[in-house]
Amino acid sequence: MKTNTDKLKIGTKLFNSRLMLGTGKYKTTKDGVDSIASSECEIVTVAIRRLPTNLKDDTNNFLNTLDWKKLWLLPNTAGSQTADEAIRMAFLGHELACQLGQEDNFFVKLEVISDPKYLLPDPVGTLKAAEFLIKKGFTVLPYINADPMLALHLEDLGCATVMPLGSPIGSGQGLNNLANIQIIVENAQVPVIVDAGIGTASEATRAMELGVDGVLLNTAVAQSKNPAQMAYAMNLGVKAGRLAYLAGRMDKKYYATASSPLANISPFDRLSTNSN
Repeated sequence: MKTNTDKLKIGTKLFNSRLMLGTGKYKTTKDGVDSIASSECEIVTVAIRRLPTNLKDDTNNFLNTLDWKKLWLLPNTAGSQTADEAIRMAFLGHELACQLGQEDNFFVKLEVISDPKYLLPDPVGTLKAAEFLIKKGFTVLPYINADPMLALHLEDLGCATVMPLGSPIGSGQGLNNLANIQIIVENAQVPVIVDAGIGTASEATRAMELGVDGVLLNTAVAQSKNPAQMAYAMNLGVKAGRLAYLAGRMDKKYYATASSPLANISPFDRLSTNSN
């Protein structure tokens, strides 16, 4: 069975792993580093607002402990309440990528969240910022509500992915929007990444079984009792869900069906089988 040819393509980049990991909320730097290693992820996302403008001046920064020849930075605009703020964060994110030796990295996880209570993404602000950044050459991965029509509009603008939430960010509620995510998957011509709400490995597997192309998570790993172990569980869960999706689920049936059917067996043979 060959799985090494099943790569995730975002923009012009190919990735082996379909799990993306965040860098916030870890109790220690070691937890973060060990979790990224255990997850076998290749895309690591970081909030631009939490970082210094010059990483070289902060030798103890978490990012300086990672191997950026093996990892791909996904700057995110978390904390941006307006499109204009998100756009500024995106440009700062590219400057950060350049400091890490990724001058060709114009990826940005676009978050515009004007709602401080529920932290739900702002669709209007997201559309506005996405349109501007795409024209400037960014590879935009927008974080959105599980809204099939919004996903289509963002794809039409030229977004490299759409990233619907499973449930509110950091909630660990799991996949509360299965029906809408399924519609997004059926209609999308770009990768669909479930982002936010996943709390454990079985939920990551379930998302992948729907046919999504990847999963991005942070809190489920960082706030677990053993982050590195949970990261490994998420790694296996995403792989299992992807393989199950590619294999194709059996059809559900109303009645039970014997695993060893008695069709085409003579009545005498059946009696012999039953007597044993």
